[in-house]
Amino acid sequence: MEFEQFYLGCLAQASYLIGSDGEAAIVDPRRDVDVYIEAAKSKGLRIRHVIETHLHADFVSGHRELAERTGAKIYFGAKAGAKFSHVPVKDGDEIRVGRVRLKFLETPGHTPESVSVVVTDEEKSPAPEAVLTGDTLFIGDVGRPDLLGSKASPDELASKLYDSLHEKLLKLPDATKVYPAHGAGSLCGRNISSERSSTIGEQRKFNYALRPMPREEFVRLVTTDLPEAPAYFSRDAALNREGPGSLEALPPPPALSPDDVALLQKAGAIVLDTRSAAEYGAGHVPGSLHIGQSGQLASWAGSLMSPQGPIVLVAEDEERMGETRTRLARVGIENVSGYLEGGIRAWDAAGKPLARTEQIDVDELAARLADTQTADLQLVDVRRPPEWKDGHIRQAAWMPLDRLSELAKTLDTKRPVAAICAGGYRSSIATSVLERIGFQKITNVVGGMAAWTGAKHETVTTG
Repeated sequence: MEFEQFYLGCLAQASYLIGSDGEAAIVDPRRDVDVYIEAAKSKGLRIRHVIETHLHADFVSGHRELAERTGAKIYFGAKAGAKFSHVPVKDGDEIRVGRVRLKFLETPGHTPESVSVVVTDEEKSPAPEAVLTGDTLFIGDVGRPDLLGSKASPDELASKLYDSLHEKLLKLPDATKVYPAHGAGSLCGRNISSERSSTIGEQRKFNYALRPMPREEFVRLVTTDLPEAPAYFSRDAALNREGPGSLEALPPPPALSPDDVALLQKAGAIVLDTRSAAEYGAGHVPGSLHIGQSGQLASWAGSLMSPQGPIVLVAEDEERMGETRTRLARVGIENVSGYLEGGIRAWDAAGKPLARTEQIDVDELAARLADTQTADLQLVDVRRPPEWKDGHIRQAAWMPLDRLSELAKTLDTKRPVAAICAGGYRSSIATSVLERIGFQKITNVVGGMAAWTGAKHETVTTG
């Protein structure tokens, strides 16, 4: 059996190739499907099957384009209601990929149509070798039951999830390898491990949601203190149900002069700066949104940007424009009007104004917080709920990044403001959000809470 995991860091998303005897199946493909076509070709495989474990909400899938380009069939859980040609599968249905048997288990809970795929390499053993669990079971976590946005309540789905875990997945042998659709950083779970695979036995021992407990306790556990679902989730799920268009059909973004960019921005376009925090801080187009390409650009762009308005890109170099456009398309953002030719240097050379954002380390932050003359500093912590509860700075106000525009209205735009996160990536995004809503004296804390605790500065916890 050929088996390969494809992990996409910007979405914390995993997809899979399973192959045998010249045939292949792809499970949970991302939107840019060339990677699977090339991998199959290099292994001498023909893609015959495209399997979706559920209607993904956090990214636009490549199932339709991949099927059109390879002639493969698409498989969804029978309750998905997909609007294009596909094979609806139910509990116990099977397909073969050479000498590999793929058995579908209906495992609702994250969504009603969720399925898991049990992989048996019959050339090796009659026992299951692996199970692809989609968003039902993660490493160290389980799928959220609150992202559906339909008639089913989170409590109803959590109850179904309890059954899927205990009556289906945990009935598999302990040695069965577990391969989920997401890793650490995905909002499809509460606090997913950075490990990318495990076994049923390991998860039985160490996954907090799988410890023995009554159904009622499980439902409370997985429905309490969940972060708000990003607005783009419902949009992407709808796109995946309808069948997204081809990524190849999107035109490459054209080069734009500084004057063109200025006119587009004045007309309402978002200038998206994807450089590093240090480069952005040293000088950027005033009012631009900063989301660095080094991190989870796609998911934060989906959370913070409208899919309708035009977008102009600013990057470290023009070679990165294609990658940025692809990352945006992975979450359904396709309206890129162009990019600033020559980058920020061309903008500066054209005599356009530059905005700057101060960058300080944690020792400087500690000094400012202790100095009575700088006591008017407003410190905002933009991390997620579990991070805040585990430890934060006493003087900080908690304003999660995805809600910062709303929550920051309680702050004084005339006073200085500093943003902090875990390591400096999200806080730099936050500084650009704060600038866009009227703050002028803005500081990014480099190194974030990791550096703060590493330097032995005081933290407090929230029960």
